Amino acid sequence: MSSVPPVPSVSSEPSGSAGPSGSGPSESGLSGRTVTDPETPELLWRPDPDEVPGTAIVEFATWARDERGAPITDVTDYRQLHAWSVSDLEGFWSAVAEHTGVIFHDRPTATLGSRDMPGAQWFPGSTLNYAEHVLTPGPGRQDDDVAVEFVREDGLERTVTHAELRDQVARARAGLVRAGVGQGDRVVALAPNSVETLVAFLATASLGAIWSSCSPDFGARAVHDRFAQIEPAVLVAVDGYRYNGKGFDVRANVTALQEQMPSLRRTVLVPYLDEDATLEGTVSWSEFTAEPGPLEFTPVPFDHPLWVLYSSGTTGLPKGIVHGHGGIVVEHLKAMRLQHGLGPGQRFFWFTTTGWMMWNFLVGGLLVGATIVMFDGSPGHPDLNALWALAAKHRVSLFGVSAPYVQSCMKAGLRPGTDNDLSAMRALGSTGAPLSVEGFRWIGEAAGEHIQICSVSGGTDVCAAFLTSAPTVPVWLGELSCAALGADVRSFAEDGTDLLDDVGELVITTPTPSMPVRFWNDPDGTRLRESYYEDFPGTWRHGDWVRRTPRDSFVIYGRSDSTLNRGGVRMGTADFYSVVENFPGVADSLVIDTTALGAREEGALLCFLVLDEGVSLDDVEPPLRTALRKELSPRHVPDRFMVVDAVPRTLNGKKCEVPVKKILSGADPEKAVSAGALQNPESLSPFVDLAGR
Repeated sequence: MSSVPPVPSVSSEPSGSAGPSGSGPSESGLSGRTVTDPETPELLWRPDPDEVPGTAIVEFATWARDERGAPITDVTDYRQLHAWSVSDLEGFWSAVAEHTGVIFHDRPTATLGSRDMPGAQWFPGSTLNYAEHVLTPGPGRQDDDVAVEFVREDGLERTVTHAELRDQVARARAGLVRAGVGQGDRVVALAPNSVETLVAFLATASLGAIWSSCSPDFGARAVHDRFAQIEPAVLVAVDGYRYNGKGFDVRANVTALQEQMPSLRRTVLVPYLDEDATLEGTVSWSEFTAEPGPLEFTPVPFDHPLWVLYSSGTTGLPKGIVHGHGGIVVEHLKAMRLQHGLGPGQRFFWFTTTGWMMWNFLVGGLLVGATIVMFDGSPGHPDLNALWALAAKHRVSLFGVSAPYVQSCMKAGLRPGTDNDLSAMRALGSTGAPLSVEGFRWIGEAAGEHIQICSVSGGTDVCAAFLTSAPTVPVWLGELSCAALGADVRSFAEDGTDLLDDVGELVITTPTPSMPVRFWNDPDGTRLRESYYEDFPGTWRHGDWVRRTPRDSFVIYGRSDSTLNRGGVRMGTADFYSVVENFPGVADSLVIDTTALGAREEGALLCFLVLDEGVSLDDVEPPLRTALRKELSPRHVPDRFMVVDAVPRTLNGKKCEVPVKKILSGADPEKAVSAGALQNPESLSPFVDLAGR
């Protein structure tokens, strides 16, 4: 997902949360087809015709046709359902709210008061509360039903029923009330993907307070740059965390945050690394949650802030992206129930940290009565089979990871379907980076042909996927199966022409409920408009380079601001990486086209390689040049290959293509990228040195 981070890379050191980026490889490159080839790619998975009639999405389409008069003649035809969802926004979204059981305290006066982008007014006049939808008993949420299966990399496990979850949230809510927290106040967490983090979030939401979180492996500066903007009243923090078999104490960072954020009224310490951990100036989690309290829910307006997520912040302070209670409720209910078929009895897992929007998305599984499986630690500890073994043990239905994780498993020769019982796995979600054609094939061959490959893309900006999958849509090799219901996704040429089977800017032409309510500290909306609406006024421009196929599937080629343009031929970096990073001996790579924007003369094309141990540039460069010439084009063979120790990545795991290009073009490194926004600031040194020469 474009702001949908990838899973952290597997390494021996703690990694930042996975970083946003589009998902889904091109048909060019390794598949040997060009983007204009009309031939339909290989079909990897098709819906079982015996199961389709019983899916939640078909049930919804039938109800919408029969009860709402939706113009759907074939309830199993996703195209018809999608066409209605984007042509009749009021009819579709009101149907989603009614059919999925949105709990309104004050009923809306309309479904869509204003269609302006930005500024759409969804369900005006209504009030509701996110936490009420998670914690109210219902199908899959009875007292004895399992809400959470928690697993830490060192073997620590915990099963939490809905009765236990409700009790813990009520206690944490009482603790927040004692701390003076009320509607609109901010509660922040420096905490991992754990039960206590979930409890603190739901307690915050129940009060109408505003939540924000960072992964504990973020540095103190990166956390401060995010949290200080929103002036939090309460900080929930762990004493430390575990990653790749090691413990990391973060109490010094907690103390620094206390000193730097005068708005804090209370700091709560969760003894996560050491059960006896203490810290001066904090109250323990056990003390904070010692007193029971009523489980109540403050009704708030539909667009009242639920949480603040953050942009990567590579060139300044991260932008605080504000999402509303109602927009997230209806978007996640739609995504979980209709796009992914989740519900009572299903188990939902996505490898994530609390610094990535996929944590917020994972929690949304509770909205539909599914059990969420939370994992904290390294995906490669003690080895790459760890997550597959977890999926088998907990009978995971929808298993979500990143494309880099799939790539790592493939290169390591894993056969997870042979080594583990994955019969319960219906679908495998992949996001955070383009999933290569080989990755698609490997999932089917090594994990199981029965598994639907859900390559998805969206963003932190919307906390959702707008390119996704559905139980009624096939999976074609190298393609994202469909646009999400309610998302009118198009490919636009620079002049705004709507393209079919040609590459253009990914845009969304109509509003969706989970688009940002606003940016924090952006009172007149200037930064919001500049971020999404400047190029095509009234239309959301996301910043990805995409092709919509005649099948209404999609292929993402990478970020449009890091496009390669060689000899007048444009190519996304995803194509390039799909070749280079599948090459034996190559662990990671970064490609930079140094051609200045609007320049008449073409600059150099540079490829920076991170090589496996014992591999030299002389080993890989000649055959890699041959492969790039054959798989892509002679124009796209780099002028120069160079070896670096690491590729610069944001805290959310994105490759820093644009900042590195700016540095190589002579920009001041401090202005090109904020060191605090990077997982590995030291990785910039070779590029700064190269620019100096």
